[in-house]
Amino acid sequence: MADSPAYAAYKRRLHRILAFYILALIAFLLLMAWAEQSGLSRRWLGPIFLFSTVMMYGGIGIYGRTADPEEYYVAGRRIPPVYNGMAAAADWMSAASFISLAGGLYLQGFGGTELQAGGLAFVLGWTGGFCLVALLIAPHLRKLNLYTVPDYFKERFGGRWPRRIAAFSAVLCSFTYVVAQIYGIGLVASRLTGVQFEIGIMLGLGGVVLCSFLGGMRAITWTQVAQYIILLMAFLIPVSWLAYKQLGNPLAPLVYGEQLEKIAKLETELLASPAEKQVQDEFARRAREYAVWLRDVEGTLKRERAAKQERVRTLKSQNADMELVIAATRELAALPPYVATARERWTRAMQESEERSRPLGGLLPHSQAFAGDPHGTSAEQEAFHASRANFLALMFCLMVGTAGLPHLLTRYYTTPSVATARSSVAWSLFFITLLYLSAPALAVLVKYEVMQNVVGSSFDALPPWIAQWSRLDGSLISVSDVNGDGILQFSELRLGADVIMLATPELGGMPYVVSGLVAAGGLAAALSTADGLLLTISNSLVRDTYCHEVKRNVTPEQRVILSKFALLSVATLAAFVAALKPAEILPLVASSFSLAASAFVPAMIMGIFWSRTTGSAAVAGMLVGLGTTVLYMMINSPGVREFFGAPAGQNLWFGIQPLSAGVFGVPVGFAVIAILSLLQRHRVTGP
Repeated sequence: MADSPAYAAYKRRLHRILAFYILALIAFLLLMAWAEQSGLSRRWLGPIFLFSTVMMYGGIGIYGRTADPEEYYVAGRRIPPVYNGMAAAADWMSAASFISLAGGLYLQGFGGTELQAGGLAFVLGWTGGFCLVALLIAPHLRKLNLYTVPDYFKERFGGRWPRRIAAFSAVLCSFTYVVAQIYGIGLVASRLTGVQFEIGIMLGLGGVVLCSFLGGMRAITWTQVAQYIILLMAFLIPVSWLAYKQLGNPLAPLVYGEQLEKIAKLETELLASPAEKQVQDEFARRAREYAVWLRDVEGTLKRERAAKQERVRTLKSQNADMELVIAATRELAALPPYVATARERWTRAMQESEERSRPLGGLLPHSQAFAGDPHGTSAEQEAFHASRANFLALMFCLMVGTAGLPHLLTRYYTTPSVATARSSVAWSLFFITLLYLSAPALAVLVKYEVMQNVVGSSFDALPPWIAQWSRLDGSLISVSDVNGDGILQFSELRLGADVIMLATPELGGMPYVVSGLVAAGGLAAALSTADGLLLTISNSLVRDTYCHEVKRNVTPEQRVILSKFALLSVATLAAFVAALKPAEILPLVASSFSLAASAFVPAMIMGIFWSRTTGSAAVAGMLVGLGTTVLYMMINSPGVREFFGAPAGQNLWFGIQPLSAGVFGVPVGFAVIAILSLLQRHRVTGP
């Protein structure tokens, strides 16, 4: 098929369509730029970008609608490698990669702290993971002509339990992942339209459903190709613009090293700044105050409520200015309503104040390899080893988890042959590298822009984007005059990881049309990954579970219909969970990689490369590996510890953070499978 004249003609037609699409996209951007220059309000530009892109994705979904199982599940197995590579890259460049990766590098530097691994771990882990996919997984799965990842476990090990556990694990890790994507959709949609975060989630969710509900993998593939072009332009244009503005050269990955030296000098100045030390002292005082409050939470809450109520009464009795009365009333309303809520909120506030009382607002020098000092005091040596261990653990989990993510592996079922599957992985790595080389550059350029042009500004003359983003969500940007000098210090500005990329155009003084493009790119990244994840979850629930466990005599056409409605239900549930804002995007995504790594990879690798692997050993390895990972996450979850009455804090093994729990689950899974397989073979063959 891959060498037939008809297939060659098919590829030529695809090339023409892609060229036309790119030209149309450039024309649309030029039109929006002209409209902005002609006076079109920003209030309209954002909704136009949102509506245009979502409707385009929906149009592709409608055009690609199908009820044919082969088309719905694997796009007819006729996607050329270069296009499958684009689709896989879009599937891969999720909200975490597009929105949060540069932010992680901005906040954590290259190496990271003892509590948070540096952003470079994400770049190295995710890139290295594709090498594992190309060498160990994708060609072997494609050779079997399967539809889903649980199909492999049924085909290789037989019986029900390998498929059951694989289907459950696919739902677990994919749902965790898709919540992060829908959170990103809500963030971008609300920024584009100005609506509330929850409404933004529902607006973006319509695009997800239109793309994946009607056409399955066929529609998703071509939607993801279109989305990749948008997110590539949305990432490269701002970083190139910022590089040209600062260095006179748009090739950011080649020239951003100059800014690292300047940042190091600015960091030295900030470390010696008396004003910065005043801010640090104030945060240290606040941390001590919260610590005192936490000794008697109930009594403190009563005293604070009584004091604030008395202040409101006093202001009203004195006929004070209405703004003072309103401010005092808001302070009273902001008090936690319950003791448990107060304890949780004040503990978090104390930890944040302690962190911000450190030099540079708790951030490490950007180019420092790891926290601490291997030759310093015992505390510094401990911090160094913890930072390095968490960096390596996270990189390991991301790399191995990449090789086990069901929605990614399914992408390589859509190629015509094993050879094209290998080629498709290579194209995926190429398209991903285009963005990953620019992410560290963007983090450095943004940090220099903040240090050089934002820090030191008067609070009366702060850039408008700070107020706009802080109104959208206080966790994205917080700024306050802590030392009361009217000048913004570096430690007084707190940026969330999820805002760095989205605010780059405004921070760099670019036209608002670039901000619209960046937001559309973030939306494309989140939508593309959400499409693939929702299809994986619905297929696991219907094809791999319902049709085997509940009702077996389901026709292929009925399976497709059931999968569509399961997809719609899961999307609604994920939107509800995302509206609760359970965590930032990067930690959520990293957790899903640990789950996928421990659940799938040991049994999959052993099944492919060791013929003596038995089905019962694979089941045990999957259960023990996944159970170890989930257990470690649970015992270190603040909510779980509070529910069971465990002491506050964490019970870490070797200082490894919970999001890297797969570093324990994966080797345990391999060990259990190997030992049980050998023991079972020994019983069969005898001594």
